[in-house]
Amino acid sequence: MKHLKEGRKFSREKGQRKAFLKSLLRNMIQHERILTTEDRAKELRRFIEPLVTRAKKQQVANLRLLISRLGSKDLAFKLYHEIGPRYAQRRGGYTRIEKLALRRKNDGAKMAYIEFVK
Repeated sequence: MKHLKEGRKFSREKGQRKAFLKSLLRNMIQHERILTTEDRAKELRRFIEPLVTRAKKQQVANLRLLISRLGSKDLAFKLYHEIGPRYAQRRGGYTRIEKLALRRKNDGAKMAYIEFVK
């Protein structure tokens, strides 16, 4: 049974999956908009939204947590100093998934853009 099985596996083991999602997360923060599959975008949303919520609360503990989760001071500073304050008055829903009609050439996966809401 699939009860209480949260999250997508992406045909990867746990360590590979964590590294894969961390790289998607870092690319999302760096470029603020990425093209990926719908499933990856939906899974990425689960990880990026709580980090933005932390970043908009301007506390040193939250900055340190962001540095540890992202593994990069530059990306953590960008999230903390640029992206977080942008959503200070927003209560949630910091990302938008824009589904595309185009499909990936090799396997036909549905593609989508995931971006920060302006």
